[in-house]
Amino acid sequence: MRLLISICCALALAGCSTIYRSPDVVSGVGDATKVRVVPMTAETLIQANRSTYAPKTLPAVFSITAGNGQGVASRGPGALPDAPSSQDAGRHQQLTLKAPPAVDPGPYTIGIGDVVVLSTPATQNTVQELSGLLAAQNSRNGYTVQDDGSVNIPDVGRVRIAGMTVDAAEDLLFQRLVENQFDPTFSLEIAEFKSRRVSIGGAVGNPRIVPITLTPLYLDEALAAAGSVSVSDIDLGSVRIYREGRLYEIPLTDLYARADLQRTRLIAGDSVFVDTDYQLDRAESYFEQQIRLTQTRLSGRSQALDELTAQVQLRRADFVEGRDNFESRLSHGAVDQDYVYLTGEVVSQSRYPLPFEQRASLADALFDSANGVAKETGDVSEVYVLRASSDARELGAVTAWHLDYRSAANLTLATRFELRPNDIIFIAENPVTKWGRTIQQITPSLITTPIVAAAN
Repeated sequence: MRLLISICCALALAGCSTIYRSPDVVSGVGDATKVRVVPMTAETLIQANRSTYAPKTLPAVFSITAGNGQGVASRGPGALPDAPSSQDAGRHQQLTLKAPPAVDPGPYTIGIGDVVVLSTPATQNTVQELSGLLAAQNSRNGYTVQDDGSVNIPDVGRVRIAGMTVDAAEDLLFQRLVENQFDPTFSLEIAEFKSRRVSIGGAVGNPRIVPITLTPLYLDEALAAAGSVSVSDIDLGSVRIYREGRLYEIPLTDLYARADLQRTRLIAGDSVFVDTDYQLDRAESYFEQQIRLTQTRLSGRSQALDELTAQVQLRRADFVEGRDNFESRLSHGAVDQDYVYLTGEVVSQSRYPLPFEQRASLADALFDSANGVAKETGDVSEVYVLRASSDARELGAVTAWHLDYRSAANLTLATRFELRPNDIIFIAENPVTKWGRTIQQITPSLITTPIVAAAN
């Protein structure tokens, strides 16, 4: 009997010394801190999210692109050659009409050198959302189509639109804006036409290059844009058109007599020369100059494109190296980053890094595959976010935002609860788990204590 009494007393003492104790969140004043438990509701979310917080930003190397063409010399059309000197009409030969064939090049397609403008309705506040896109009709800055046929739009990247009609380019830009999560409400227009032009020279008031726009360009309009024909005797003058290696001739008498000749449609690359006599050598000299000028431009453009490609590759290599260095420093903990800490009944007691340049919610941390609630042991009715007060007058008081998501609908609150640096997410254990762990610690004492008592 004495032995049995001794065993029972030993069991009681052993149980008292080894009973399981688990952490808990208790409202009120504790040994070191004052804790205020606040239920997580739609109203208290406003208070929780009110505290100011600016997420850490990524280095600039993550937000710039290599293909902006900085440092490359301008590749303009260059100066036109001077028209050949006039000659005396001493030798006459019969002028013959050889008009160019009718052509229909189809709708205008965007080309290299064109300047396009993206416009959004002025009534919509989408300037910030488009992040650098032109947002209003009164802002006439645009994007020049570069040598590779693309425009470089901030936060969207390079979009190749050369060779497309305005409608097709709008469709492509719409898709790219949607892919990058921007408001796709915009319109596209061509502000400057520089890719398709016709040169006008010879006996005109102002020799120049006339651009081809969305509307067709006709011979009478091109001559008017160049200051009209300036000859003393139309019987001796003619208009010669050099197109794709062939020479066409329209005597001025025929031109002024026939409306269909005046409405001769010009296409990109045409060279128009107004001659004041019957000699062809001057026109041939002019066209030869145009051919050589075109060849020189193409050669210079090709060289500039090679230089641009080399620069882009070098810049891209620098950016890749910079990003790799940042990621390496991040993996070694050498980058200042904000964290939230998870404890209690979670998959793994750990810290959750807050993302760069955006805010994280309680749901982001709870449903992270490496963290989250331990399904077998966690109590989903006792989820807390512990946040220490930043006010020194409160002497480290802690607010415990309590989430009970036994009703799955309450998880919508977790998606809107914004985390702050050094928040602690605590998940209590369910009662069955707490009792099971208590029994697990007492059970070894039931076995070892009688043995020790009997041995003594």
